Amino acid sequence: MRPTLTCTVTCTVLALLIAPLQAAELPDAIAAGGESLVMTVHAVGSQIYECVWQFREPIAALFVSGKTIGRHYAGPTWKLIDGSVVSGKVISSAPPASAADIPILNLEVTSRRGLGQLSIVSTIQRLNTRGGIAVGECNAHHALLGVPYTADYAFYRKTGATHASATHAAMGK
Repeated sequence: MRPTLTCTVTCTVLALLIAPLQAAELPDAIAAGGESLVMTVHAVGSQIYECVWQFREPIAALFVSGKTIGRHYAGPTWKLIDGSVVSGKVISSAPPASAADIPILNLEVTSRRGLGQLSIVSTIQRLNTRGGIAVGECNAHHALLGVPYTADYAFYRKTGATHASATHAAMGK
């Protein structure tokens, strides 16, 4: 009976980590209307703040099915091991689940390079955020503070976009 319980708990936890995002209905401000989901990744990292706790940059590893597939860093930028890279800008936000969590975001892709999975992405959603908010006072000018956070990033493409059409658009064709 013990192995079954262990497997049940482990399998349940893994299923929760890799399940597609469908739990909560998104606010209209965040919805990617008319776009198709390309992929969803789970991020684990830190939100970096500079004294007086002004946001500076994110630093996170990106996971799919428990395997590292890329990283997220300043820009904001997402880079996958397949060589594709996108950067974006925030176009809307929504309140998080709690005051200790960073906001939910809708971002528009502003640049891309590489021919991998992200080459066709036009919209990014930051969802299911946990943590990441700086609290307390800083003791030294220009001190840095890393606050652990997790989030899910959903990458969307415009309907009809393909790797070939995205590549031609990026090349000005």
